[in-house]
Amino acid sequence: MRTLYPPIEPYDSGMLDVGDGHHIYWELCGNPRGKPVVFLHGGPGGGCSPAHRRLFDPQRYRILLFDQRNCGRSTPHASGMDVGLETNTTWHLVADMERLRAMIGAEKWQVFGGSWGSALALAYAQQHPERVTELILRGIFTLRSEEVRWFYQSGASYMFPDLWESYLAPIPEEERDDLITAYSRRLNSPDPQVRLEAARAWSVWEGSTITLLPDEEIRAQHAEADYALAFARIENHYFAHGGFFTPRQLIANAPTLSSIPGVIVQGRYDVCTPAMTAYELHRAWPEAEFHIVDDAGHAFSEPGILHRLIEATDAFADTPAR
Repeated sequence: MRTLYPPIEPYDSGMLDVGDGHHIYWELCGNPRGKPVVFLHGGPGGGCSPAHRRLFDPQRYRILLFDQRNCGRSTPHASGMDVGLETNTTWHLVADMERLRAMIGAEKWQVFGGSWGSALALAYAQQHPERVTELILRGIFTLRSEEVRWFYQSGASYMFPDLWESYLAPIPEEERDDLITAYSRRLNSPDPQVRLEAARAWSVWEGSTITLLPDEEIRAQHAEADYALAFARIENHYFAHGGFFTPRQLIANAPTLSSIPGVIVQGRYDVCTPAMTAYELHRAWPEAEFHIVDDAGHAFSEPGILHRLIEATDAFADTPAR
């Protein structure tokens, strides 16, 4: 069973001014002359972690990680009371990726994304197929209304009724027919305590359900105040706007990826992003390898998922650009 590569530190990092008052944190790890790869974190609003560097062979890859707008180490941070999200959309992030690619001087790169990162990877590859050597996707999420409703309105609640009570707690009974909108009111409230209560409830719900077995470390991260505020506010903003996609856009446009080598990895018991979406992507893009991991949930760190992901990055490490 494959596991993470040993811990590494960046050999370069900085803040890139991408306009609209945003500065994006980026870092480069691994081999400065290696194959370029960009890692796209989840959420949206999750930020990168040192573990994400370790999905790639540092001898063979030049690894770019970045914190997307308003989260992680990027500024302004969405936990700030005066920080708006109007200039944080999928298409702003796609443009940011192009700025980062140009910054490091890569003509093409491998694109790796999990959860929300899979949606961003698909959006980028469908808009810039000529820039993508391969796609590696995990825990597929395309922000269709039925996917968002399943996890944030009704569906996953049937499997975790005890945890769902805590998610519902900040929302009065009379507003529970549209929880995305009800949460939006509170996550943008002028009262900081209202914001924080809502952010923690939203964030901990996700942190409590993304692994097949409970993981207290993940749950604790999602409860931390600044993390929860950015994570919940950005996610809710994207979900309220359908990811800034037209309905079914990413699945409908998947045939445009037919010439791009790809791997799709999906946990069978992923409650956050159920396997149906990954299966529909597989049917629309049959050229990609498709792996269902029968003993896993959503998180990249679950052993069966991690094994498949590192198999994929290793397999593509020495593949020349098309």
